[in-house]
Amino acid sequence: MSYPIKGKTALVTGANRGIGEAIVDALIKAGASKVYAAARNTKDLAPLTARHGSRVVALQLDVTQPAQIAAAAQAAPDVQLLVNNAGYAGHSGGAFTDAQWLAEGRKEMEVNYFGVFALSQAFAPILGKNGGGAIVNIASVASLVSFALFASYSASKAAVHSLTQATRALLKGQGTQVFGVYPGPIDTRMAADVPFEKTSPAAAAQAIVAGIEAGQEEIFPDPMSVNMGAAWLAGPKELERQVSTMAG
Repeated sequence: MSYPIKGKTALVTGANRGIGEAIVDALIKAGASKVYAAARNTKDLAPLTARHGSRVVALQLDVTQPAQIAAAAQAAPDVQLLVNNAGYAGHSGGAFTDAQWLAEGRKEMEVNYFGVFALSQAFAPILGKNGGGAIVNIASVASLVSFALFASYSASKAAVHSLTQATRALLKGQGTQVFGVYPGPIDTRMAADVPFEKTSPAAAAQAIVAGIEAGQEEIFPDPMSVNMGAAWLAGPKELERQVSTMAG
């Protein structure tokens, strides 16, 4: 089912930079009437509010803090589209026995999985009251197949994929559409050390918004994700072998 953006009120987490900032720009371009741009430090949102004026509302939000989540839900009762974009990537590479995998993995799960779950729970009643609305979870190609160099991050994003499927089933009755987005490497600060060709945040954001409007439940917004998404749909085990060989 298509989901037109024009006239909608959205909330985007992690909107201060990278793909989150670009998604806010793309939503405004697509005709969103208002976008709550959420970040831990609202000062970092100044470029967005300068570009878009009153159509962008800066909102302080750390997705790991329950009190801030509750405050955001109270401050934004008109949200119709929730974009769970805030993410964290901690440790990469090193030996399997490296203790940092667990230490950073816990942080990754708190932001990437529990943060998404908590925001979705807080805003599900709001979306229901506002006609059903939609939730967009920014996952990763690492949701579909694990990249050994990013083992704990891959696990956190696999959890997002699973949660996306559950949310879709559990909120179907209130008319909430749920989209999973599975980008490959995007040219952001988080992906600075990722050794693959990267897509610009603006191009990825435009593809994400186009996918939402087209009603695509799984959105692959860049060339690498398109290819890996097709491989995953055709044969998950073969994709695992390909990625394992690539890592080796």
